[in-house]
Amino acid sequence: NWAAYSRFVGDVFGSALAAEGIFAFFLESGFLAVLVFGWDRVGPKMHLFSTLMVFLGSAFSAVWIVVANSWQQTPAGYHIVWQDVQGEMVPRAEVTSFWGMVFNPSSVDRLTHTLIGALVLGAFFVASVCSYYLLRNRHLDVARRCLSIALPSALLFTVLAAATGHDSAQKLVETQPAKLAAMEAHFHTSDEPTGLTLFGWPDSENETVHFAVKLPYLLSLMVYNDPVKPVPGMDQIPADERPPVWLPFQTFHLMVGLGTMMIGVAAFSCWFWYRGTFEQKRWLLWVVVLMPLAAMTANQAGWVTAEVGRQPWIVY
Repeated sequence: NWAAYSRFVGDVFGSALAAEGIFAFFLESGFLAVLVFGWDRVGPKMHLFSTLMVFLGSAFSAVWIVVANSWQQTPAGYHIVWQDVQGEMVPRAEVTSFWGMVFNPSSVDRLTHTLIGALVLGAFFVASVCSYYLLRNRHLDVARRCLSIALPSALLFTVLAAATGHDSAQKLVETQPAKLAAMEAHFHTSDEPTGLTLFGWPDSENETVHFAVKLPYLLSLMVYNDPVKPVPGMDQIPADERPPVWLPFQTFHLMVGLGTMMIGVAAFSCWFWYRGTFEQKRWLLWVVVLMPLAAMTANQAGWVTAEVGRQPWIVY
């Protein structure tokens, strides 16, 4: 599979991964040693600079790998050429516009959502460690100073994650309607406004969702900003081009549920921090300690949704 895939998209993937190597790997690897081993060997300004360079390098890595992955989801800036390989004519994608490939229809939304998801995890990781220090009455000055940054950052980035995720979902109805239908287990198109399924157990064989709890009009409102415009269902997709439904439905709803919970935890934490009572809320401190697990799970659930949702296609 990899050999055939590489032959088909090597021109596209190769340019993106080459850019990642040039812009990201050298930057990361060069300054990572200073960051990790330079505490007592360089001054604080140089150590801060190396930290920022490692951050930028990892962000550049995200840029190019998400661009390459987004091209698989919404390919652009290419054409198909046919070449003779051992007597067999095989297709190959060839870049016609590098920037058209980079700024394909989903790359900016998916990149911002991915980077913000990483920042959510980073903010909650710092808040988790510092909350544990408060619970154990250790390193209090450092913990309080870091929490004054981590908690507002967690609130900001969780809200931004919801906003970028919403924008990405609105694009799906145009670029990948089968994925959107799978994420919502929306099997049948009708002339009625489309409701949003909060949870349930999708059954692709019978094209229904068991134990479904629906909110009327909400999917139409979220996708089109119009509560009465119907959303196309899975019946609009040829049978052999439909993705699995159960897994992307569950992982998408898990991601959204955890994201909503994280917004609530971050908002409560910021409010009690502002009131000066955060340290007295030991139950909340323990909740914050566990939040990196929620952030990591939400990030991975989002990737499962994105990748399973484009099946059976490798390049959509």
